[in-house]
Amino acid sequence: MSLLRQTAQSAWLKIIVDGAVRMPELSCDGIMVATPAGSTAYNYSAHGPILPINARLLALTPISAFRPRRWRGALLPHSAQVRIEVLDPERRSVSCSADNLETRNVSAVDIREDSSTSLTLLFDQGHALDERILREQFNV
Repeated sequence: MSLLRQTAQSAWLKIIVDGAVRMPELSCDGIMVATPAGSTAYNYSAHGPILPINARLLALTPISAFRPRRWRGALLPHSAQVRIEVLDPERRSVSCSADNLETRNVSAVDIREDSSTSLTLLFDQGHALDERILREQFNV
């Protein structure tokens, strides 16, 4: 999961997906890109969607979007390349966090899935992550 956040006041951001400007101006406290495994934590608390663990999607979720006010985010294919640009980086300090690594005073961030790394998760029967995510979606 990647997270861009404003340090003092709302940031004005531009969102570019696969080279096309999808949102020329977004005013918000932050924005995050979450994988299915990361969609049940901070992404969900920011009113982002819970993604099934085998979904080949990324959730793009704003944090306290001010303009456009009703924008709730987007679902993107896992292969999408997302670029988030800070429209006024000298005036508005923005930081980026990914995998517990924070970078301050960013002007742009490029985000894409790294599919070269694989991981096998082991669970006890009946406690698999896909089942836990389904239970979470149905509030049981």
